[in-house]
Amino acid sequence: MTTPQLYDNHGRPINYLRLAVTDRCNLRCFYCMPEEGIQYLPKKELLTFEEIERLIQLVASLGITKIRLTGGEPFVRTDLMQLIRKIVSVEGIEKVHLTTNGILTSPHIKELKELRIASVNLSLDTLNRERFKKITRRDEFENTWNTLQQLIASGIPVKINAVVMEGKNIEDIIPMIELTRAHNVSVRFIEEMPFNGAGNHYQQLTWTYKKILDWIKVQYPNLVKIADEPNTTSYNYQVPGFIGNIGVIAAFSRTFCGTCNRIRVTAQGTLKTCLYDDGVLNIKELMRSGASDEEIKGSLIRAFSSRPHDGFEAESHRKNKVVSESMSTIGG
Repeated sequence: MTTPQLYDNHGRPINYLRLAVTDRCNLRCFYCMPEEGIQYLPKKELLTFEEIERLIQLVASLGITKIRLTGGEPFVRTDLMQLIRKIVSVEGIEKVHLTTNGILTSPHIKELKELRIASVNLSLDTLNRERFKKITRRDEFENTWNTLQQLIASGIPVKINAVVMEGKNIEDIIPMIELTRAHNVSVRFIEEMPFNGAGNHYQQLTWTYKKILDWIKVQYPNLVKIADEPNTTSYNYQVPGFIGNIGVIAAFSRTFCGTCNRIRVTAQGTLKTCLYDDGVLNIKELMRSGASDEEIKGSLIRAFSSRPHDGFEAESHRKNKVVSESMSTIGG
């Protein structure tokens, strides 16, 4: 039987689910949460593995083919590999991806390879141990770096996600690009976003994607634009002669909304049809109230049919008009 293709009310196909398996994290990155951390949800408030598996089966029947597991830090959740084993076998799911900070990932790389994980996005904002400690408020650089080396050796496609921050890691931009000289990795520089769990943030972003790109071109004037994959969030480039490539993501500027094919479900089961909305459907509540599969699918389809045009519209419709969540609570 042919799986239907989902479209939102703006004619954009939806085939990608970013699913947070936990809101907990073993780092305290300043751009994600306050130094003291956030109020984590009790375990009973999170989707169970059984509920997650049911959700993925439901969205797969609607046309979702790609899953990305996020957090918090996914590997903080006990028995994550048990869940991954189930997800990769769900009919209709073609690719399973993973986003991690790498601290707890290393022991699982061999099995991730065996399970044919499509790619791993590794959060790494600096190559300097002291700057890593200041940004993350934890001394874990060696674990993340070792995971990167093992991922490269395994052959699993790797993307490094680096948030660009004034006064924090600008000096790391060029060294991180140099990683692509000899390694088949993609280094993606991301505009900082306002999800720091405090609700107090800049009114205007200093390091926009344009400024990041201009900075790179000073050092690499022969930088070449390469083809962007369909629905990608990044503008992609390569330094001639380098094996890997680089990308710049306009996460705050929100220039890629017109081709957005992704939805999010938080660890507590809240559907977000845009990163910048404050949640449009409580899937956990539906499941636990006894809703049938058809009723849940109907609720999902209705939510997709009233999706905001872009992140600015989604933000303007927020109940309190203030972005105050931690990125850890909304799925990385």
